[in-house]
Amino acid sequence: MTAIAAAHSHDAAARDSAEYLTFRLGAEEYGIDILRVQEIRSYENPTRIANAPRHMLGVVNLRGVIVPVVDLRIKLGCPSVEYNGLTVVIVLNVKGRVVGVVVDSVSDVLELPRDQIRAAPEMTSTTVDTAFITGIASVGERMLILMDIEALMSSPDMGLMDA
Repeated sequence: MTAIAAAHSHDAAARDSAEYLTFRLGAEEYGIDILRVQEIRSYENPTRIANAPRHMLGVVNLRGVIVPVVDLRIKLGCPSVEYNGLTVVIVLNVKGRVVGVVVDSVSDVLELPRDQIRAAPEMTSTTVDTAFITGIASVGERMLILMDIEALMSSPDMGLMDA
């Protein structure tokens, strides 16, 4: 196989799968595109901002960059639990903006073949927002909810990005 053919087949293979960082919110396990993740940090109390939405915990100083921190449990309506030693902040780069999201714990990085990802079920309930769910993947006994973290973080109700 020539170098060009090998590179082309590698590109095709790369499009046939994607890598996801998996994390937990309560009993549910989620996955987000690993390419959006800048780093994972231990949780530290952010500086609260007056009149911020409930899901906006505040801001932290990350090496001179002021980073807004969102609690995904609150934003997604998950039951609230105490922050503990497993609680982490996933630092994301979304549309050129650095944002932190608090999750219960980080599991691992999984490479998922595209054919292993199923469409999110259609739901007519007004309490379930499936707009930010890109699919569902079964990994062994685990059910992984794949989330479009960029769309969620840049949605108007988050108040993080310019229109």
